[in-house]
Amino acid sequence: MTVRRSAAALAATAVLCVAAAPAALAAPAAPSTAPVIPSGLYGKADPTYDGVWRQSFALLAQDTVGLKPAPQAVDWLTGQQCANGGFASFRADAGKACDAKTMLDTNATAAAVQALAALGGQDAAVKKSVAWLKSVQNPDGGWAYSPGPGAASDANSTSIVIGALVAAGEKPAAVKSKTGKSAFDGLLEFQVGCAVPAADQGAFAYQKDKSGKLVANADATAAATLAGFGKSAVVPPANTGNSADNAQMPLMAPECPAGSTGAADMPTAAMGSEFYLVQTLRKNGNHLVAVTPGADKPTPDFGNTADAVIAIAAGGHGSAAKESYDWLQKNAAAWAKDNPAGLGTLVLAAHAVGADPKSFGGTDLVAQLNATGPAPQAATASSSPSGKDEKKDEDTEDSGSSVWWIIGAGAFFGIGIGFLLSGRKKSQQL
Repeated sequence: MTVRRSAAALAATAVLCVAAAPAALAAPAAPSTAPVIPSGLYGKADPTYDGVWRQSFALLAQDTVGLKPAPQAVDWLTGQQCANGGFASFRADAGKACDAKTMLDTNATAAAVQALAALGGQDAAVKKSVAWLKSVQNPDGGWAYSPGPGAASDANSTSIVIGALVAAGEKPAAVKSKTGKSAFDGLLEFQVGCAVPAADQGAFAYQKDKSGKLVANADATAAATLAGFGKSAVVPPANTGNSADNAQMPLMAPECPAGSTGAADMPTAAMGSEFYLVQTLRKNGNHLVAVTPGADKPTPDFGNTADAVIAIAAGGHGSAAKESYDWLQKNAAAWAKDNPAGLGTLVLAAHAVGADPKSFGGTDLVAQLNATGPAPQAATASSSPSGKDEKKDEDTEDSGSSVWWIIGAGAFFGIGIGFLLSGRKKSQQL
């Protein structure tokens, strides 16, 4: 939701690895000269690997709090689209037509779809992107980060594409590959199943590891949970009362009766993965952790924690989501500073739990986000405490077209989606 990808070294990794995904495993070397930031783009960091992603989440967050993004910001995003509907992570020369060498990115495309669908008035662009996403669906029903011959599906890319389909008014269960496998079928391939320790049951893996096993990955699980509930990044606020929401919809442990291999349907799988997320967050003090490259100890993973908050709220458990949102309020402001995707993801997390993003532990997330790029135009007349018009939320929930994120990284050589362009450094999840 998610928000999510410290994509910095992603492109290089994608070139080297057949199964590329959107978050980098190591930070790239510092550029010899300051990056040129195009007019209309949010953020001052090098946009090579996350330009479209961070722009999409910035615009999506502004729209969610009732702001109308600056025309030049929207124009920059639409100008990144290739003629076939796909988006690359960033095109420095958008006036030059895309060609066979343009590395198209399912994650960037899916994020752009969610933003443009939310903003409205971009039906043609959204339709073209959705058509492209459908055209690169793998036989197993899933998606790779950088599609092409031999590019394996991964849970994070599949999840954020599902979020884009939902945002565009499509039904993921009806979007099928040439072999008849649906988007949900593709995602279910990555749930670890029941032949694992009880603490990992319900989780999703990014991809199979070198030995062919599925290893529980919290980032992939957050992305898959959100997609499994049929949501994308903009989740209607969940009940955050002390017990009312949980009384109506208790957390459900993964279904693993004797002899079973795992959930057979997406709703059941999503409930099991949500349970895993909540338990993992609580075990770590209400946040997720990761081991970054070169480190020997896990450190807090702010971006994936925000993604998990959105995913849990999507399951209707506002109180459980609020536990980790409160942790983010106390700890994540410095991480998100000057980071459009990170700020945007936190705004979406606030919206999901019914909190005010302008009062995030003493930080005004909206003001900080707006300061990273072109000033938005104006707020809508009527907004809820989280900033979004309540009627619009109801309509979105009814139509099933709320918007998410995501990027996530994988077992180790996975790079992430749904939520990793939020500038987070990817590493193996614990």
